[in-house]
Amino acid sequence: MKQLLILSGKGGTGKTTLAGAFIKLAKAKAYADCDVDAPNLHLVMEQSVAPKRTDYYGLPKAVINTDQCLQCDLCRQNCRFEAINVNHEYKVDYYSCEGCGVCEIICPENAISLKPAVAGELVLYADETVFSTARLKMGSGTSGMLVTEVKKQMNLVAKDAELAIIDGSPGIGCPVIASLSGVDMVLIVAEPSISGISDMERIIKTAEQFQTRVAVCINKYDTNLVNTEKIESFCKKINLPVAGRIPFDSNAVKAINSALSIIDIDCTSGRAAREVFAKTVEFLFSKS
Repeated sequence: MKQLLILSGKGGTGKTTLAGAFIKLAKAKAYADCDVDAPNLHLVMEQSVAPKRTDYYGLPKAVINTDQCLQCDLCRQNCRFEAINVNHEYKVDYYSCEGCGVCEIICPENAISLKPAVAGELVLYADETVFSTARLKMGSGTSGMLVTEVKKQMNLVAKDAELAIIDGSPGIGCPVIASLSGVDMVLIVAEPSISGISDMERIIKTAEQFQTRVAVCINKYDTNLVNTEKIESFCKKINLPVAGRIPFDSNAVKAINSALSIIDIDCTSGRAAREVFAKTVEFLFSKS
């Protein structure tokens, strides 16, 4: 299975919009949304089956047995995350606790234990196609681990798929690192703004650490032609292929607000996306 990961250095570049278009153009039998903090690929990818939902357990959380607690205060004094609250009795703040286990070890009465905690929810749609996604619970810090589970779930169920398209998350943090592992190619969606260029350069450097093939496409290129040319010159300088340009298109906004992909309607951005898709697939399946 070839895996194409679509990333952006920042939010709002049109990454998910392009991912949805690519999935439909490829008639992909496997795809995933690895933006577990704010998944929204499902909004443009209508599913015909009910999803299978599974609780995802991340780091454990400390729980204090108040019947055993002697209120010696050692747990509060030694908690570096200040997760122990005292108000008549000792309690652990769920969102502050990092599950390090210091309080459990130091408690002389064995009144503290680490308990499994639900950190998110894995979601799987599986019929003729396989769509794997997840949603991280507020306050949970295991986004990278959850992304890994999203990919495992897709790979396990869609073993025979020729191509998988993965919608990653913006930035260069843990979920992006987890998304990059094992993919065949990354398509970076860049926008021609100062912050867009800076963040594109950061995500390129991140992808290079994984020795993963990278291509770039420029979305809303006509909003700043000077910066578009800067992006293309930069890519040429470091020998990165450019898959094409996509213009700003108000019809794209209308399509998205109607839960449609830009290739579901006749619009300039949709036509450009088809050309970018063809070029990207050419890069992906070429031997060099």
